[in-house]
Amino acid sequence: VEQGLHMTRKLGTIVEFSVMRDLVTTDWTIIGDTKELTIYGSHLGPNCYPVAIDWLAKGLLPMEAIITHQMPLTDFQKGIDMVASGQQSIKVALRP
Repeated sequence: VEQGLHMTRKLGTIVEFSVMRDLVTTDWTIIGDTKELTIYGSHLGPNCYPVAIDWLAKGLLPMEAIITHQMPLTDFQKGIDMVASGQQSIKVALRP
């Protein structure tokens, strides 16, 4: 979340629909006082998946900016380690 807040341009929009591994704390004043961000999110709500799928199908989400790494399924441990570190990636996709 914090990385997304800092990466998003002023007057930008953040869409967050995931479950956080750890407690998320950040300086939320960046939303209104600094960047005037719009944030949409859901926590596994039953209605979030159809909307997300629709937005993906319509090309409304910049997947090339969200998926920072792609690797073969055989490198799954490397992908898991990368995500667990929280330092190198936003989203890692494993290809079959």
